[in-house]
Parts: sequence; C-alpha cells; structure tokens
Amino acid sequence: MQCRFIPAVHPRRPFKQRVPSQTPTTTLNRIPAWLVLMGLITALGPLAIDMYLPAFPAIASDLRASHGHVERTLASYLFGLALAQLAYGPLADRFGRKRPLLLGLCIYIIASLASATATDINQLLGWRIVQAFGGAAGMVIPRAVIRDNFDTQDASRAMSILMLVMGATPILAPIAGGQILLFGNWRWIFHIMTLLAAVLLLAAGLTMKETLDPRHAAVLRPLTILRNYTDLLSHRRFVCYTLAGGFGTAGMFSYIAGSPRIFIDVYGVKAQYFGALFGLNAAALSGMAQLSAWLVGRYPAETLLRHAQTGLVVATLAGLALTLAGLLPLWLLMLCLIGFMGSQGFVNPNAAALALREQGHRLGSASAMMGTLHMLCGASAGSLISLWQTDSALPLTSLLALCALLSWLFGRLAQDHV
Repeated sequence: MQCRFIPAVHPRRPFKQRVPSQTPTTTLNRIPAWLVLMGLITALGPLAIDMYLPAFPAIASDLRASHGHVERTLASYLFGLALAQLAYGPLADRFGRKRPLLLGLCIYIIASLASATATDINQLLGWRIVQAFGGAAGMVIPRAVIRDNFDTQDASRAMSILMLVMGATPILAPIAGGQILLFGNWRWIFHIMTLLAAVLLLAAGLTMKETLDPRHAAVLRPLTILRNYTDLLSHRRFVCYTLAGGFGTAGMFSYIAGSPRIFIDVYGVKAQYFGALFGLNAAALSGMAQLSAWLVGRYPAETLLRHAQTGLVVATLAGLALTLAGLLPLWLLMLCLIGFMGSQGFVNPNAAALALREQGHRLGSASAMMGTLHMLCGASAGSLISLWQTDSALPLTSLLALCALLSWLFGRLAQDHV
C-alpha cells in the first residue's frame, strides 16, 4: 500500500491512488498538518534570505567588505538555489520525496553553522552557496508533494496556503534579525537558522510520510534527466507560465536585495525599524495570496493571473515615474511596493499551478526546473541591483518596472497559446 501524508479528504470518500492517467483526487477541505510542515520547511529558504538583511551594514563593517560585496552574498545564495534545484528534481522522482528532503536539511544545518563562523567575506559567500544547496530541497520537494495530492485547482489553493505560512517568515525574520542585533552580533542570526533547521529535520524525520508511488519512480539516468529537462524547456506553456512567475520573483528579489540600502542609507530608516517596513510588504504578499486562494474557486487561475500582472505593471511604472520626477518620499515608495507585492501574491501561486498543470508524470523535475528558472531570474536581478549603486531609489524602481513588464509579457504568451 502506498505510504502518504494523512490527506484532507471526506471520511466517506477514501483517497484514491494516483496513476499517470489520472489526476490527484484529494480535495482541500481543511489545512492538513503535513501542509503546515511543508510550509515551514519551505520557509527556511526565505529565512536565509530575509533574516540577515538588517545586518548588512554590520557584516560589511565586521568583515571589512563593501556594501556591494555583502549584497552579493545574497545573489550567490540565489544562484546556488537555482542550480541545486536541478539536482533535487530527479532525486525526488527517483528516491521519493522524503530522503532528498532530509539530506537537504542536513546540508543547510552544516552550512548555516559554518556561515556563523566565517572570518572574511569570501568564506561567507562560499558557505552561503552551500547553504543554498541545502535550502533548495525545501523549495522543490514541497511543491511536488502538493501536486502528488491535489489537482490544479486545489494545488493553487494549497500553494496559496503555503505562501501564508511562508509569509510569516519575511514579516518576522527581518524584525527578529534587527532585534538580535540589539543583543548580539550578526553571527547569532546564522546560529538561529541552524537551530530552526535542526528542529524541522527532527519533525520531518519523525512525521513525514512518502507520497511518491514506488511504481512511478523515475529511472535515474543522465540521458533520461537531460531529456526530461529538454522536453520541459520545449513545452511553451510550462516555460511561459514559469517565466511569468519568475520575473515577478525577480522583482521581489531585487526589492529584497536593494531594500536594506534604500531604506537604511537613502531614507535613513534605523536598522531595528527596517523589519517593520519590510514586514508591511510581506504582509501584502501573504494577504493577497490568501485572497487568491479564496477566489480561485470562483474564477479561473488564468483570469486571476492576468489581472494580477496588470497590477504589477501599474504599481511599478508609477514608482518609476515618481522616482524620475523626484517625487518619491518614503510613504509613496511604500505604497508602490505594497501594490507590487500584493499583486505578486496572486501571480506566484497561480502561475506555479498553471505551469505544473500538464506535468503530472514528471512533477519533481518540473518543480525543479521551475524553481531554477525563478531563482536565476531572482539572482540576476539581485546581482544587477548590487552593482547599481546610487543615492536614490532609481535602481530599485527601474528593475521592478522591467521585471513587471516581462512577467506581463510571458503571461500573455502563455495564455495566447492554448
């Protein structure tokens, strides 16, 4: 008998085992415990991104590095996430979801501890790449587990719920990081990452059940892996929906990488208050993701995605125009950012569910490729903003507008090809 998480099903409707010719039949009537665990594990990735943002000036001072070099530790983490996900996809399709996830958590713990003891910026950069190779498991495998259990409509809702759990991370992590700096140095931030990952490793090891049917395990051969990825890259709807979400993610990561300098250095916000402003935008992302989960049962995911991408474009072009006109005080910048992040709360779950809709026979590889493309877009945007150093918000608002336009374009290309 197949070993699964306890699914959220009606007691009179037993869970049916999925075969390639079927779609998952579990319905999302309540939030199961396994989905919360998947959300917390997925949140380790954003935790490694967001928690140390208020410490950028302290890291630069302690390691005698420039602000640009410290910002590149974030870009290196994103590039590591992008590459590592390509490995976890085939592993998850061959060995199941649980064992690769536990391996990734172990790598994350080791790298977090090593990052806390780094003595120069190059050591920190290197260990951040290793940390990303651990965190990537939490990005790939939970999406595959969701699609193991749910069809497209409920998968979109489940991914929105996943974003609610994840949404607490960017709200709380920078606030926590700023408060830690009041009582300790930046190294304690990485020690806390180590502790949290260890707790989740224990929880997953004790409670997680395998969701991959052994009969559907893929063959782990280089040519088969290459063919799967090649087929995915030639699947127009998969690529276009993935890039629609990916360029939205790129805008989000350009904001994440650039916001410490913009808020703290340009607008003079104190480090301990930075988390509050960051949290407002994260709350907009999480709140709109939940509204998307409620609306997806009433409107098609394609419709929600289309309107949300229009919101991305309007918010970011307004921010760019105000920056060029020299009329962008902090409160107006926040309004534009909240508009962008709120729209992104609709874009991410709906684009992901639509991208995976036709990939039921290779969910691990499809989830990995989607995550890789998202992180490559995000890492590229993060690198660009770290290289574009000015005393205004122009780098941020320009990149946000560019990413929003590209997201809108690929969303239209995907929906035009039906």
